[in-house]
Amino acid sequence: MTENDQINVTQKENSGCENVSDFSLLMEDGEMENESLPEEATDTSVSFAVQKSESGIRLDKLLSDKAGDLTRSYLQKLIKEGNVTVNGKASKTGYKVNEGDMIVLTVPKAAELEVEAENIPLDILYEDRDVIVINKPKGMVVHPAAGHYSGTVVNALLYHCQNELSGINGVLRPGIVHRIDQNTTGSLIICKNDAAHRSIAQQLKEHTITRRYRAIVYGRLTEDGVIHTTIGRHPVKRREMAVNVPGGKDAVTHYHVLETFSNFTYIECRLETGRTHQIRVHMKSIGHPIIGDDVYGPSKCPFAGLEGQTLHAMTLGFVHPVTGEYLEFQAPLPEYFEQLLKKLRG
Repeated sequence: MTENDQINVTQKENSGCENVSDFSLLMEDGEMENESLPEEATDTSVSFAVQKSESGIRLDKLLSDKAGDLTRSYLQKLIKEGNVTVNGKASKTGYKVNEGDMIVLTVPKAAELEVEAENIPLDILYEDRDVIVINKPKGMVVHPAAGHYSGTVVNALLYHCQNELSGINGVLRPGIVHRIDQNTTGSLIICKNDAAHRSIAQQLKEHTITRRYRAIVYGRLTEDGVIHTTIGRHPVKRREMAVNVPGGKDAVTHYHVLETFSNFTYIECRLETGRTHQIRVHMKSIGHPIIGDDVYGPSKCPFAGLEGQTLHAMTLGFVHPVTGEYLEFQAPLPEYFEQLLKKLRG
C-alpha cells in the first residue's frame, strides 16, 4: 500500500461511468485554495450513457446526483427549457431513465446582465481602498453561479463598493480571490483592484495566509493532530469530495483540541492547503464529522433545530498588498454556534 492509499493522521508529540463535469460553484465552501477559475464564456455541454444500476431513476434526480453542485431546481428548469435531451429528444423531469439512454446536458453561458447590485447588509470587519474583509453569514453564496444569481456576496459588494472591485476573475466573480462554503460562516477577503488581487492570490498560492477555523465535531478527540491526504471529486457522489481518489490534490489540515465533551469535541483547524470542503472531508475521514453537516455528517442531527453546520472561518491574516503590514481579523462565532457550545458546557 502506498502513502496515498491511506489516510495519514499524525499525532503531535506531548499533546494531550463517465460522470458529468463539475458545473457550478466548483470550490464554493470549500475552504479553498486560490485556483484560477475561467469565466463562463460559452455554453457547456456534456453527454453520458445511463448505466444498468441507474435504470429507473428520475431524470432530474440522476442529473442532480451527477452534476456536481447544480441544484435540483435549476436542473429541472434546464430540462423544462429543453437543455437536456434523452436519445436526441427533449424530455420531462419525471422521465425514468433506462440503461443505455444517451443524455446530453447543456448549461447555458452565464448572462452578465443577471448579476446586479443589491442592497444587502454586509458585516464588515475591515475595509480600505484596496481590500475589504467581511464576516459571511450562513446560507449566503459567495458569487453568482448556476441557480444562484441573486443574494450572493458579489451582489452585495457591487452595491457597497460601487463597482470598485478587481476584474481578474471575470464579471461573475469581481473581487473574489477565495471562497468559503454556502453554509460555512466567517471571514472572507475581497480585493478592490487587480494589484491587490494579484498580491492576495500569490499569498494564497504560497500558503502564507493565516486561516483558522472553529468547528464542533462528533466524538472525543484527546490529542492534536495533522491529517494529510489527497482530496478530489467523489467518483460516484458528484456533490461530494473524498480523500485519496484518482486525480486528487494534496491536502493538509492541522487540528487543535479546544474543549472535549461527553460525545463531542470543540476544535480549531488550521489550513495548510485549501481544497474544496477540506475540513469537512478530512474530519469525516478520521471518523469525526462536523455537527450539522448535512453532506458529510450523519443524516440525523442530535441537536434539533440547529441552524447550520458548526464550521466557522474565525481567523484570517494576510500581508496588506500595499502597505506590507501584516493584518489579522477575528470573525465572531454565529449565535447558533455559541448557543450549542453553551448547551454542551452544561
